Parts: sequence; C-alpha cells; structure tokens
Amino acid sequence: MKTMHYTIRASLAVAAVLAMSCAQAQMTPVGSWHTVDEKTGEPKSLIAITESNGVLSGHVDKLLRKDVDQNEVCNECRDERKGKRMLGLEIIRGAKKADGKDVWEGGKILDPENGKEYTLRLTPIEGGKKLEVRGSIAFFGRTQTWVRTQ
Repeated sequence: MKTMHYTIRASLAVAAVLAMSCAQAQMTPVGSWHTVDEKTGEPKSLIAITESNGVLSGHVDKLLRKDVDQNEVCNECRDERKGKRMLGLEIIRGAKKADGKDVWEGGKILDPENGKEYTLRLTPIEGGKKLEVRGSIAFFGRTQTWVRTQ
C-alpha cells in the first residue's frame, strides 16, 4: 500500500514539474508565430523566432495571404536584404532578454512593406500564447499581437 501511495505521489510530482517547465518554456518569443493583417484580421505570415547565445533572430517562414506570390522579394529593403526573397528573410535581429523580466528588447525589426527598421520590444502575453511586438522610432511606434502556432 505504501509503495502505491509513493508511486502516485512521485507521478504527481513529475507531472507538476513537467507542467511548470512547459508553462515557463512558453514565456519566450522563441517559436513560430502568425502575424495578423490589421485590416482583415487574417493571418499574414508565419515567423520563426530562434535564439542563439541569448540573442533572438526571426525570419519569414511562410507567406499566408491569399493570392500572394511565394517568390516575392523585398524591394523596399535598404540594406543587404534588398531584392532578397521574403521567404527566409530575416526581419528580427539582436533582441536580448531584459534582466528579471519576460521582455526581449534592444534589437531591430524590419517592416518589409516599407523597408524601415524599428527598435524592437517583444513581450509574451496570455501565458505565451500571444506575443506583443512593439516597433518604434523615438517616441512613435506601434504594437502588433502575434499568435503562437503549434
């Protein structure tokens, strides 16, 4: 009888640790995200965010708009990304986790539609199911909400 209680308690403890690990793992921008067209509410693209040595980068994994040319290039880009295909295009560079917060900042985000780069802040919300993406220049900026994909 004691062994059965011990086994049940051990199983519950393992399940609790796994659940906490999964919840904590989701409070990061690392993963795949749907961007949403602010006018139509439809998914616009799939962005993959990765981390290397504490620094985030993100690239366009898929274009999701209806009737979009999958070979579209970034004509508005102003740096080495000009003329590069949108698929695979790096749009997030250099963001790092702020000390003691679930916020990543200090990097840049590219808006391929106008070729401008903005100062970046990424904040996971709703338990990591969504990501607030803030791009700004000086005091002016805008925030988009991206949705995590599985």
